[in-house]
Amino acid sequence: MNKESVYDNCILLVDDNAELRSMLRKTMEKEGYRRVLTAGCCEETLSLLSKERPDLIILDINLPDGDGFTLMKRIRERNDAEDIPVLFLSARDKDADRLFGLGLGADDYIVKPFLKKELLLRMHAILKRSYSYGKGDDKKQNRVFRLGTRTVDLDAATITSEKGVESLTVKELRILETLYKDRGRIVTFDDLCKAVWDAQYYTYENTVMVHMRRLREKVEEDPSAPRWIVTQRGIGYKLNSEETVQRIDENRQ
Repeated sequence: MNKESVYDNCILLVDDNAELRSMLRKTMEKEGYRRVLTAGCCEETLSLLSKERPDLIILDINLPDGDGFTLMKRIRERNDAEDIPVLFLSARDKDADRLFGLGLGADDYIVKPFLKKELLLRMHAILKRSYSYGKGDDKKQNRVFRLGTRTVDLDAATITSEKGVESLTVKELRILETLYKDRGRIVTFDDLCKAVWDAQYYTYENTVMVHMRRLREKVEEDPSAPRWIVTQRGIGYKLNSEETVQRIDENRQ
């Protein structure tokens, strides 16, 4: 299935909390999603699925007329809905519930309370994995790149190295996205803070330093001597490319 944008996907949000449904619908629409459907119970969900085919279902577990696990099984039994990605959004935080939901074939599981930005990032990652976008490869933006021995996947919010896969926090991802967009060029402290925190640098100076230190621990082989995310003293930060680092190394020899 090919779409022009991830925001062209239809989202179905199933939760018995009307206030939460309304809040999340507005959040998703503000983010850019054009079609957000909602349902408050199992029967309403199944009735809606007889008329609509959403591209992603966000599913609560505790529903007034059943549970999300059983509802997901019923959805999977439908020939027209068996392959729709599902993200569980639940207050049930036990490992057994999480594993059971993922074992049913859910694509992700988020525990309430949650950060709205985290939900949006998880949604975006699922949709990017599940569907293709644009009319050709030239329209697809490469958001997977290497920094030395590490592979950064901005869509999955992960960094892979010989040690395994590490997840990025929401703020770490926003920092990397901002630096990657202007890779090879300096991003000023103020511009970085505006993009990530929507605030001025002088009020977030310590916060930026903490997040940058933690991010470098994931990105750099030697965080005390960073090669990829470098500080331009008094100005800002820069994400180096492989070519930039090679030239620096050659000049040092």
